[in-house]
Amino acid sequence: MPRHGAIVLAAGASRRLGRPKQLLQIDGETLLHRAARLAAATVPLELIVVLGHEPELLQAALHGLALRSVVAADWHHGMGATLAAGVAALPADCDGVLVMLCDQPALDLVHLQALLARWRQAPQRAVASAYAGVVGVPALLPRHWLLPAVLRGDAGARQLLRARQDQVDTIANEGLQFDVDTPGDIGGRIADLSSP
Repeated sequence: MPRHGAIVLAAGASRRLGRPKQLLQIDGETLLHRAARLAAATVPLELIVVLGHEPELLQAALHGLALRSVVAADWHHGMGATLAAGVAALPADCDGVLVMLCDQPALDLVHLQALLARWRQAPQRAVASAYAGVVGVPALLPRHWLLPAVLRGDAGARQLLRARQDQVDTIANEGLQFDVDTPGDIGGRIADLSSP
């Protein structure tokens, strides 16, 4: 059976939000801890959380989870650079890589398990999430797609998926279109997902 590693990208500065979105909470759990917990539940060979802006502050939010955090020194160059730091930290025997963000509060384990099951049927292909006309993350990508020469600047997983769209299967999940980028996103989107 093909084996996967998992990478949670959490390096951004949340400039539009004005504070670290990674530390926003749903039911007392930070978005960062929640994303890492969900990634860990897929039982990857290794779970890598990539930090960048204020890594010490974010590291404290990862307590109690079996993972390795790495700091992307060039995180400010964009998602490609951050993803490259995560890929470099994975063991060589990963056949695929689950790539996740921490700002999709509607993400659940059922969706991640569906991605993983589909990818295991054809591990030479990618399996991505589809929402609001977008094909993106979370996604499982074949390891050989993630070469250092391709992962530069702001060219992240979405650009890889677009460039190889004939090699990508998708699983729809419209809830994933809601992410957290601005102060207006917090009240409605985070509150809607909290328990009453």
